[in-house]
Amino acid sequence: MDLSQPSQENVEYMIEGIKNKLKMASAAAMQASAFSVDHYEDILDLYEVAMGSDRLSISQVEALVSELGRLRHNK
Repeated sequence: MDLSQPSQENVEYMIEGIKNKLKMASAAAMQASAFSVDHYEDILDLYEVAMGSDRLSISQVEALVSELGRLRHNK
């Protein structure tokens, strides 16, 4: 997938990839559609961190989840 162009489809792809990488127990609560393309660069940064490591430490997982929570739409 070409992630060089900001789009809602790419945002959703990256969020799903991050959720899978983190093996989040509450992944269902973090729907990709809750994230806006307005935060594309931040989400791309998180995606690259998550995908760039074979194993993430607990503190890395916590930091990623915290940042995802910050970027999520408040509904």
